[in-house]
Amino acid sequence: MLTIQPISPEQTYPLRHAVLWPDKPLAYVKVDNDAEGYHYGAFLHDELVAVISLFVNDHDARFRKFATNPSRQRQGIGTQLLHHVIAEARRLGATTLWCDARLDAADFYRRFGMHTDGALFYKGTIPYNRMAMPL
Repeated sequence: MLTIQPISPEQTYPLRHAVLWPDKPLAYVKVDNDAEGYHYGAFLHDELVAVISLFVNDHDARFRKFATNPSRQRQGIGTQLLHHVIAEARRLGATTLWCDARLDAADFYRRFGMHTDGALFYKGTIPYNRMAMPL
């Protein structure tokens, strides 16, 4: 059974590192304002299988460092976690939700009603687009 619950920033680091930036040092996956964010984990039978971090600034919410264990991808876990974060952003008073999306994940975000908002850019060799949606 999948459960989604708040977790500490430190609990997000192993999955962030393993999934998003395995070739970088662990410190690379930490965000300067992690202490100010809301962090959520998806647990399957007590195993942390996906993480996401939400940062709310007035009516603007941004999610970052969304990572799902590769062995658990394409099973609907990330979808459930993102639905949870959308609801949390609304509950916290946000009217817009956005992220910097890896280009290869853009179709996933489009399924939630997110749209490209700005020009293509790169982090290292990885192409990204800012994607956003009204809440």
